[in-house]
Amino acid sequence: MNRTPLSFEFFPTRTEEGRKKVAITRQQLRQFNPEFFSCTFGAGGTTRDGTLQTVLDIMAEDTPAAPHLSCVGSSPEEIGDILNTYRSHGIKHIVALRGDIPSGMGMMDGFRYANELVSFIREQHGDWFHIEVAAYPEYHPQAKSAQADIDFFVQKCRAGADSAITQYFYNIDAYFAFVDAVRAKGIDIPIVPGIMPIASFSNLCRFSDMCGAEVPRWLRLKLQAYGDDTASIKALGLDVVTDLCDRLLSQGAPSLHFYTLNQAGLVSTVCQRLGY
Repeated sequence: MNRTPLSFEFFPTRTEEGRKKVAITRQQLRQFNPEFFSCTFGAGGTTRDGTLQTVLDIMAEDTPAAPHLSCVGSSPEEIGDILNTYRSHGIKHIVALRGDIPSGMGMMDGFRYANELVSFIREQHGDWFHIEVAAYPEYHPQAKSAQADIDFFVQKCRAGADSAITQYFYNIDAYFAFVDAVRAKGIDIPIVPGIMPIASFSNLCRFSDMCGAEVPRWLRLKLQAYGDDTASIKALGLDVVTDLCDRLLSQGAPSLHFYTLNQAGLVSTVCQRLGY
């Protein structure tokens, strides 16, 4: 039985029916003894209430929960209110992110970068919160250079981050090269690989183009060749992702963080294949 810890990410739903469905998904994934469940936070705080409600639902199910908190365009007062609310509910784990600028809006006043958010959390709340930050093994799509992205990550860590979760990737060398690069800068926090199961070729390409994750050419061409054969796409995806996870764990990754997209099926199969 594999003992390396796992965590799973969800997004808040807009309806009561969706809330019930994702509760069932969480119940299915709880069999793998997750270290925590996390919940995303929409651009500009658009899911603020939904994020909190989802996290409270998770905590009521006796599972540790970590809300995401994105800061771009938010004032210190707004972020301070959210942090105070989280703390009042006993939340002690946060995924601190810059976040995306809401569509149609330019750069706003307030926080601009995640290291500013991490510093603010530490200044206001000391060590109350365990702070996760984001890492980009294939570099942030808006980074000026690979070195600049490494430097920004180091800033976040030195501002007070406890650990990091990466953007998903399918090139294992990119992950270990990134870890080696930041270790050479004196950063020793756990860097947890983010894992994205493959359910749809079109969705995979769309997500990857937006976030800067590379779909290796051989994988892209094989998936593309299946056309509308979703069963074959999922079967290949399961093989690829399971092998990726197995290699990560065997080479010392501290944990795995699954982007579930509020679905349990593929994630559960991967975890079971890994021996959980």
